[in-house]
Amino acid sequence: MNKNELISAVADKTGLSKAQAGEAVEATFEVITETLKGGGEVRIIGFGNYTVTERAATEGRNPRTGETIQIPASKTPKFKAGKGLKDAVNS
Repeated sequence: MNKNELISAVADKTGLSKAQAGEAVEATFEVITETLKGGGEVRIIGFGNYTVTERAATEGRNPRTGETIQIPASKTPKFKAGKGLKDAVNS
């Protein structure tokens, strides 16, 4: 399912117009993104948790040349499915 299909499904499920559903989906994504950017986490009971994890700087290799390169430290968003979502997928 892509973003447009998600918007259509939300519109069908809620009775909103596609434009209104699109605004709601966009707003949801923006709030999650802003919260993670600010160092927070998003917990949706029964669905899952969005968090940010820190990756340390490491040394890697260029597969073409074999040259050693430095991979800088970074932050990575992470999602962990909640029990409700896991149960729904497995039933």
